Amino acid sequence: MNRVLVLKHLLPALLATTTLCQPLLAAEEWGDDSWEEAEESTPWHGFVELSAGARLDSDPVLPDEDLTLADMRAQLEIADYIGDSRYSLKADLYADGVEHGLHGELREALLDISPGQNLDLRIGQQILTWGTGDLLFINDMFPKDWVSYFSGRDDQYLKAPSASAKLSYYNEAANIDLVWTPLFTSDRFIDGERFSYFDAMRGQQTAQHLVPVDPDETLDNGELALRLYGTQASTEWALYAYRGFWKQPNAMTAGGEAYFSRLNTYGASVRGNLGAGIANAELGWYEGEDHRGDDPRVPNDQLRVLMGYEQELVANLTAATQYYLEWIQDYSALKLTDSNSRYRPDEKRHVWTLRLTYRMMQDNLILSWFNYWSPSDKDMFLRPSVTYRFDDSTSLVTGANIFLGDKDHTFFGQFEDASSVYARLRYSF
Repeated sequence: MNRVLVLKHLLPALLATTTLCQPLLAAEEWGDDSWEEAEESTPWHGFVELSAGARLDSDPVLPDEDLTLADMRAQLEIADYIGDSRYSLKADLYADGVEHGLHGELREALLDISPGQNLDLRIGQQILTWGTGDLLFINDMFPKDWVSYFSGRDDQYLKAPSASAKLSYYNEAANIDLVWTPLFTSDRFIDGERFSYFDAMRGQQTAQHLVPVDPDETLDNGELALRLYGTQASTEWALYAYRGFWKQPNAMTAGGEAYFSRLNTYGASVRGNLGAGIANAELGWYEGEDHRGDDPRVPNDQLRVLMGYEQELVANLTAATQYYLEWIQDYSALKLTDSNSRYRPDEKRHVWTLRLTYRMMQDNLILSWFNYWSPSDKDMFLRPSVTYRFDDSTSLVTGANIFLGDKDHTFFGQFEDASSVYARLRYSF
């Protein structure tokens, strides 16, 4: 799609959103009063948002899908106490102009109780986040929504909810979190409906709807995640373990059906002050079904490593960088049994990220840059954005998701035709 067509799709949407929200954009003079916290008269919160996104080029596999985002969304949230117990409800209702339907999602429906001293229990629909990575995940084995992330929705929608129970124990030496998810909850992966993907079995890009075989809904197939963590001096440390399945259907049955193979992970992380900034490091061991590494239909074991550093360079300008490694184990065994596949991944996949954030006009204008770059895959994912806050309630975000790659089968390279620009107008209450 050329730039004229992009403007054709985006400008009417932006004009419409601006017109609809014009009564809400009453200008307020900037001053100290805008930073005073107002007393809440109700536990209800929420927002309404209109968003639009369009491809920068057409996808030959999805020739009629010029839009990547066309949402009219409302979110409502309430949190309060019943005696000593706290509850929280958060629900979204949105009309999706790309997948053409009205959808609802319960993002939170949880209850916090304290069954004993130094003991907390959270049960219900909840969003969980572990680890130290910035948009890179090693020991965070909770579900992600990659469709929302690539579409241009708010980054909060990268994290998907799961129905879980989290038991937490606290003491001076260390804290423990144990999370049980009775029914396996996968990532919301790219399945061909909104974005095409590379099919290594066919050796081509496809939009064929991917419907994998799910694990049986039994207690034995539930997920368990454990975190032991604490603080030593000014350094935060954590140990992790997980028992469940790969979150993506990256295994194949003998009959050619995709499925979620078994996975156990073990890891650790540290985070603390270093020089004028903050450093973090994290590693994880991924142990799957194929212990010898000679079955090309099942992922090999992996070692994953992450190192990062963040620092304010000058006033209001913050920079952060990360190095990430995926190291496939038993690689020589895989090479002997995959029929010399041209789509075999590299033994070591390297990824660098860079985040730049510049805040202006009392944080009313935020310029952001985030990119992934893999020198081994020779691909990139660029995510520039601009956020402007009209007042305490109304904001506009514009940005782009740009994929670049030399090869069609690499992780970011396969989504080159999904590159897009987007805008989101939100009113919060």
